[in-house]
Amino acid sequence: MNINFTMIIQIIVFFGVILFTMKYIWPVILGAIEEREKQIADGLAASDKAAKALAEAEAGATKLLKEAREQASQIRDQAHQQAIKIKDQAKSEALAEKERQLEAARAEIELEAARAKDALRKQVSTLALAGTEKLLNREVDEKAHADLLEELVKEI
Repeated sequence: MNINFTMIIQIIVFFGVILFTMKYIWPVILGAIEEREKQIADGLAASDKAAKALAEAEAGATKLLKEAREQASQIRDQAHQQAIKIKDQAKSEALAEKERQLEAARAEIELEAARAKDALRKQVSTLALAGTEKLLNREVDEKAHADLLEELVKEI
């Protein structure tokens, strides 16, 4: 056999294999490659979409957390202000109660002092009558000398 003839047959077989491969095998391989490219592209798109959704969720969570902290701060401030108001109100009520009790005690002391003065005046007038009676060695009529006794009580 001739090398040229063998080479021509090999070239024909080579081109036959190429044509067979291009017509029957290559489309299957390209279909698998395109399908794989599509899957990869879909996976990348889904990954990008998930990354965007994650970023949005993180931003939303951060925003909600910030709002919650602000609301908690406002609630804490309101509670603090209310506590101060309640404390001040209790303090002013306590001071008012203290003043009321002091006034009541002063009034009671004045009343007791007046009663003591009246009792003392009566005792002094009784002692004065007894002393006068002993000095005069006679009994002084209280009814007859009521005016005299009233003046004596007023002087004392």
